[in-house]
Amino acid sequence: MLEAKNLHKVYNDGKRDLQVLKGIEIKIEKAKFIAIVGPSGAGKSTLLHILGGLDSPTSGEVMFQGEDIYKLSDLELAKVRNRKIGFVFQFYHLLSEFTVLENVLMPSLLGDTKRINLRENALEFLTQVGLGERLTHFPSQLSGGEKQRVAIVRSLINNPELLLCDEPTGNLDSKSGEEVIAMIKKVNAVSQTTILLVTHNLDLAKSADRVYHLKDGSLIN
Repeated sequence: MLEAKNLHKVYNDGKRDLQVLKGIEIKIEKAKFIAIVGPSGAGKSTLLHILGGLDSPTSGEVMFQGEDIYKLSDLELAKVRNRKIGFVFQFYHLLSEFTVLENVLMPSLLGDTKRINLRENALEFLTQVGLGERLTHFPSQLSGGEKQRVAIVRSLINNPELLLCDEPTGNLDSKSGEEVIAMIKKVNAVSQTTILLVTHNLDLAKSADRVYHLKDGSLIN
């Protein structure tokens, strides 16, 4: 489903080059749950953003379902991200002026295809994760765990084939973190959604089918 070929990412601060990713190679099969572990600053988020089409590599290829996403036009790439890839971030990125239900519906409203029973699907998702009584609440009225559950439901509303998770439990207490990981595992098992999770927490990564370590810009099995 997803493959990186010889990925490099170099940043320049005006004085020197900083090589963050050095020839990354990874192949992820459909319906697998893969974790990438590494310390803060190792480049995990950079790699995830490149694999998800949010940031371009300095060189190399990202093949999603057999197609190099960085050879697509900006519009074509935006459609792939909206329809086929879901994102879950450490800081939730919920829109403060919108309710829980409105936040969840946002990706579908931004898409250009008609979706039947959109509101009903959102209500069902939110009820399943214990947020059925929070539909009209705003993000400021939610706990951290509730915010992350909203963010996960939002990422799933378009039925993505790939879910990318960037330190999804990083801002949560242990109990809320366990609930979020259980939710992600259920999505993988029930919907056969491919999961790629990056984290600094090795215990968290043990839930995955396979764990890679990112060190000095390279992936180690």
